[in-house]
Amino acid sequence: MSDTATTISAEAPLTTADGLPLKAALARAERRKKIKALLLVMPLFIFIFFDFLYPIGLMLFRSVENPLIAENMPLTVKELDRWDGKGIPDEATFKALAADLKVAREKRTIGRLATRLNFEQSGIRSVITRTGRKVKKIKGPPYKDQIIAINDAWGERNTWATIKRLAPTTTSLFYLNAIDKKVDVNGDIVDTSEERQIYVTLFERTLWMSVTVTFATLLLGFPIAYLLANLPLRYSNLLMILVLLPFWTSLLVRTTSWIVLLQTQGVLNDIMVWIGIIDDANRIQLIFNAQGTVIAMTQILLPFMVLPLYSVMKTISPSYMRAAQSMGAHRFLAYRRIYLPNTVPGIAAGSLLVFILAVGYYITPALVGGQDGQMISNIIAFHMQKSLNWGLAAALGTLLLTGVIILFWIYNKIIGVERLKFG
Repeated sequence: MSDTATTISAEAPLTTADGLPLKAALARAERRKKIKALLLVMPLFIFIFFDFLYPIGLMLFRSVENPLIAENMPLTVKELDRWDGKGIPDEATFKALAADLKVAREKRTIGRLATRLNFEQSGIRSVITRTGRKVKKIKGPPYKDQIIAINDAWGERNTWATIKRLAPTTTSLFYLNAIDKKVDVNGDIVDTSEERQIYVTLFERTLWMSVTVTFATLLLGFPIAYLLANLPLRYSNLLMILVLLPFWTSLLVRTTSWIVLLQTQGVLNDIMVWIGIIDDANRIQLIFNAQGTVIAMTQILLPFMVLPLYSVMKTISPSYMRAAQSMGAHRFLAYRRIYLPNTVPGIAAGSLLVFILAVGYYITPALVGGQDGQMISNIIAFHMQKSLNWGLAAALGTLLLTGVIILFWIYNKIIGVERLKFG
């Protein structure tokens, strides 16, 4: 009897006080924990999605989106599908063009249509708007002769080739424009005219200035971080306050102060004239050029180099250097072979942070850069705010983002993301 009771007890499932099987109770408790954890991090997920992922996705979509031609010239696009690209289209295409422009003018979308075409072919905006105003007077055939009489551009093959090239709702033309390329009337990818080749130059300038600022902040920030990590606490705290002081001042105020310091009649030139380094007639132009942008950005971004370096140097034990010197190494040799390699994670993290910030900098180049100190971010802002060529702005932004991702991938291969230390 005792053995039977023991067997039944062993085979019966364990239950909680309310009779629920223990396994199901544990699963329910675990599920509740996961739901609570999800609810706690949900605000963060929502913030990341709407503040980071959604804008990037929208930018990627904008860089290939091209619906205006297909939406506003559907009949013309359909007729151009039959066109072989030689000569000019037939009478049916001109009739479709007249109908499309009449509708676009009635819907008041002809301005946007003309602007989109003008991005690809300079001067076509006036052709579209003028034809749109006069096409309502055309009552019947021959459409071809009447439309060409309105503007001779309709008798040119290039005008029709441009419309056909922009007919698809998605396009890679923005990316071609972003690297100073275009598609010619024959459908071949060629360089844009020399006076319009600016984007590759701006990318090169942005890269050069960002690298220069990164090296400058490293040269200035390394000794500062070393002092912060090795000075007595009362002195290092004061130095840390001086390093962090720029964060307590508006970026606009700091940038404007550099204009006062660097201009031809500014403080720096006055001091050099007073000392005798230069005479009054040969004052140095340090503002509204690339040099002024590099100087201002170096000062503004310096704390972003100092703090990662300091966080790493603070963890390096002084006993390392003493041990190397006790074994016969010269102080400089011990510093180069022992101390410096241990600072590599801080150097890499600071350089990566400063470079990424410098690549996308906008306010400082806009205020102190002038024509020679503008960076690609300023042109992106121009297309977003003034020219309204959002597709080209998105393509330029995507190329810039791709470059940063490649840089981060290289960093991961050489240093390793797990060694990344920002503070």
